[in-house]
Amino acid sequence: MRFPKRYVIVLLTFICTNVCYIERVGFSIAYTVAADAIGMNQANKGMILSMFYYGYVLSQIPGGWAAQRIGGRRVLLLSFVLWSLICGLIPLDPNREVILVLSRLFVGVAQGFIFPAIHTVLAQWVPPQERSRSVSLTTSGMYLGAAGGMLFFPSLVKHMGPQSVFFVEAVLGVAWSVIWLKFSSEPPRIDLPKVSMPKVASREKIKAQAGGVVAPRTVKIPWRRIIFSLPVWAIVVNNFTFHYALYVLMNWLPTYFELGLQLSLQDMGSSKMLPYFNMFIFSNIGGVVADHLITRRILSVTKTRKLLNTIGFVISAVALMALPLFRTPSGTVLCSSISLGFLALGRAGFAVNHMDVAPKFAGIVMGVSNTAGTLAGIVGVGLTGNILEGAKASNMDLTNSETWKTVFFVPGYLCIFSAVIFLIFSTGEKIFE
Repeated sequence: MRFPKRYVIVLLTFICTNVCYIERVGFSIAYTVAADAIGMNQANKGMILSMFYYGYVLSQIPGGWAAQRIGGRRVLLLSFVLWSLICGLIPLDPNREVILVLSRLFVGVAQGFIFPAIHTVLAQWVPPQERSRSVSLTTSGMYLGAAGGMLFFPSLVKHMGPQSVFFVEAVLGVAWSVIWLKFSSEPPRIDLPKVSMPKVASREKIKAQAGGVVAPRTVKIPWRRIIFSLPVWAIVVNNFTFHYALYVLMNWLPTYFELGLQLSLQDMGSSKMLPYFNMFIFSNIGGVVADHLITRRILSVTKTRKLLNTIGFVISAVALMALPLFRTPSGTVLCSSISLGFLALGRAGFAVNHMDVAPKFAGIVMGVSNTAGTLAGIVGVGLTGNILEGAKASNMDLTNSETWKTVFFVPGYLCIFSAVIFLIFSTGEKIFE
């Protein structure tokens, strides 16, 4: 093949994460409009918005286990079909809270299988010298999807109503499922039976093209060593913080624009997508820089991961804490763009580290790590709603920057703490065979 199969796989996983985040941002925008139209309070909004993460957290570790046992390709397909069907069939009516709670819970469960499965697939297909930019490209699809959702969905909701968002998301999910089924394939296996020399040569050629390391699906998973590993915990802490900051901004930035700045999303034009588009750019910059530093032997894998993670999280912390001090749309967009952009740069540190420390169990470690990231969504999104509702109960004005300081300072402090933890405990060496 002139175009290696692993490139096709990476491209398809990039589109996969893109569509997933179009769904998440789309629901946040559509539901916010529908809930505000009936005067729903901020605490109830936070509860509905956070239900996705309750489902998501339940399926992270099972997702890694399932990908290890039956293959990441099948797990991705089944996950996409399930959440697409739910989006296509469920009405977006904020008065029907039970239906919305259950639907967001099951969408979360379905999407929870996706990222552990992706890491399993990439660890099997992508060679070590390409991992940083491959993972960065794949995860940058999240941010491009969020940017696209922020750009197009407010206008779609305005002209066709909130329910139209669900229809578009369902169509995109089904379309990706069909493309994945047609163009993806199972990775080469290292536990193939012995065959004649020509066949061995052919299989080695396929394996070389894939470049990945594939563990036999019957291998024993070292659960105890994973759970008590300090380098794994360094990844877990940083995954929690990354997603706390990301989910708070993704779910509550529209509310900050509407209530804090008294500005409609429809009136902001393309500027509202800039924070997520910046994540797309910086994520890929981080991946390219990391692979360059490693392949040219400028820095070791360990030093490269620590350097990019520290730069990303520290600069993001400063921007987060500066955000509520700006009272203009341009200042808010600038701070959120810097914060999310450098968070994405930091993924070339902690996010790729799953495959450094455990290439054969990357999906499992990702499941453990992403469980913490999902708990951040539950805690951060729900806590923010309660902070704002408590401020209202204390007769504080939601247009006042003091009301929003706590919302943005918490993830800022977490970023600094997590950067220190990763500097002390992380490693770029393989610790699980």
